[in-house]
Amino acid sequence: MKTIVKKIVVAIALIIMPSMVFAQSPFEKFADQDDVTSVVVNKKMFEMMSKVKMDASDKQTQVYINLLKKLDNLKVYTTSSAKPASEMKSSVTAYLKANPLEELMRVNDNGKNVKIYVKSGATSSQIKELLMYIEGGSGKGNETVLMSLTGNFDLDEISALTEKMKLPGGESLKKASQK
Repeated sequence: MKTIVKKIVVAIALIIMPSMVFAQSPFEKFADQDDVTSVVVNKKMFEMMSKVKMDASDKQTQVYINLLKKLDNLKVYTTSSAKPASEMKSSVTAYLKANPLEELMRVNDNGKNVKIYVKSGATSSQIKELLMYIEGGSGKGNETVLMSLTGNFDLDEISALTEKMKLPGGESLKKASQK
């Protein structure tokens, strides 16, 4: 009887494991949508970027290079369209319910709502995951931005990344890192 139960458990594990390994991020669905601009950078690209010859004597460049070595994934999705913006909001809400992240900062500036959430690492200044959601508000040029960044990094290093890569929401992250 025990061997049958063991075989059943192993069979179930083998069936479930591939779906767990290949599970996509809940935000991946935005990558292929019309009206959504997406930027996805994986660990291999960060490793390659950290090896590019730059002026290492510049302190900010050195911070940037050190940060790149600590990052795993960066995903940024932006839209000015109402339907994908609404879907992004729903996805962020569902993600936060399933993955309790700590709210780091919330700003309402002229109808534009910025929310930054983090999952802490080994120390209080280390971050394993950063999720930023900017609700675009109304009017022309107001984009909704969803950014997910994973790795093992310090918050104060993020402003170097957003500045060098010219990422949307960089100013909000810079303010958060200064607090």
